Amino acid sequence: MRTVTLEIASREKINRRFLRAFDDESQGAFISFESPELLFKVISGRRWDLLKVMTGAGPMTIREAARRMKRDVKAVHADVHVLLKAGIVQKTDKGLIVFPFDAVHVDFMLKAA
Repeated sequence: MRTVTLEIASREKINRRFLRAFDDESQGAFISFESPELLFKVISGRRWDLLKVMTGAGPMTIREAARRMKRDVKAVHADVHVLLKAGIVQKTDKGLIVFPFDAVHVDFMLKAA
């Protein structure tokens, strides 16, 4: 099973992971955000639903994703393009969209100010 971790991480943490990976130490798959606010801005409620539909489903058309979600194709198209721009969803050579993971782990902690 291929799992991706969505996390809140500093530039320093990402750099440390990169250096360990450069030394051939497996790091797993991560998508990092600078802040919780940015994570929630990029992955809104409807976009979480889109990721749920796409997780483990393989490549599909935007129309198919919209059908599975029972949403308007135009609205799903807009959400897909936000996720593509953020590097969360990918486009195949055939123009299909894919979220190439079977599971999503979300990892961050909110602390008192």
